[in-house]
Amino acid sequence: MPEGMATVMLDRGKYNVLGIGVNAIDYEAAVEKIVAAAQSAQSMAVSALAVHGVMTGVLDPVHRYRLNHLDLVVPDGQPVRWTLNGLYRAGLKDRVYGPTLMLKLCDRAAREGLPIYFYGNRCEVLETLSQKLQERFPGLVIAGMQPSRFRQVSAEEKREICEEIRQSGAKILFVGLGCPRQEVWVYEYREQLPLPLIAVGAAFDFHAGHLSQAPALMQRSGLEWLYRLMQEPGRLWQRYVVLNPLFVGLLLLQLLKLKRFDPQQSILPQDELRYG
Repeated sequence: MPEGMATVMLDRGKYNVLGIGVNAIDYEAAVEKIVAAAQSAQSMAVSALAVHGVMTGVLDPVHRYRLNHLDLVVPDGQPVRWTLNGLYRAGLKDRVYGPTLMLKLCDRAAREGLPIYFYGNRCEVLETLSQKLQERFPGLVIAGMQPSRFRQVSAEEKREICEEIRQSGAKILFVGLGCPRQEVWVYEYREQLPLPLIAVGAAFDFHAGHLSQAPALMQRSGLEWLYRLMQEPGRLWQRYVVLNPLFVGLLLLQLLKLKRFDPQQSILPQDELRYG
C-alpha cells in the first residue's frame, strides 16, 4: 500500500440472519477488534459461521442464545456474506473465512509479540500446526496447547484448563473443536479467560496439512461445501444435503417477510455442557 494511504475497514455491526446476529465486517476490522482485545487482556468470544453454523442456532433455541451472546460472529461462508449483502446492502467484498482469519491474526501476533494458544483437535495435529505456523511467521510465540479430550469435562477439569491457559501468558486463543462444540466452548469459557477466544473450525487440520482446502475458485463460488462433502461424505452429508437447502428455503421466507426470525426467541442455557 502506498505511504499515506489508510486502509478502509468495514464494520457495520450485527444483522439478523434467520435469527442469528452476524457481523457485517471485513478481515481488517475483525483483526483490529481481536488484537485490541488481546492487547488490553479483555475477554472476547468470536466465531466464524458458515451456513451450517447458522443453522445450528436456527434449529436449537438454546444454542441460538449462545450464538447471539458471542461478541463477534463473522460471515465465514459465501452464502452468509451474500445474505448480508442481499438483505442489508452490507457491501462486503469478501467473506471472513475462519482459517484465513487465523493466519492474519498469527501474522499480527508475530509482529506485535502476542503469544497464542491452541485448544482442541489431537496432539499430532497441534504439534504439526505449531511447527508450520512458526516456520511461516518467524517470531510467532506459541504459549501452549491442549488437545481435545473428546468428551465432556468435569467442573474441576474446566478450572484446570482455564488455569493452564491463564498461566501460559497467552494473549489470543484459537479453538478447533468443530461446530457447534467450539461455539459452546467459547461461550462457556468467555467469562473465565481474559483474552479473545476464536472458534476457527477445521483451520487446525488445514494449516497442519492434514486436510486439504477447496480450490480458490470453488471457495469464491460458494462451492466449498461440495469439496468438503466429497472429502468426508459419511460425516458431512447431512450437514450439506439437508441443511443447505433448508437454509435457502428459510432465507426466502425471511426475504419475503413471510416469517419473522426473532433473535430474542431463544432459551438461556440452564447447564454447562463443558465440552472438552
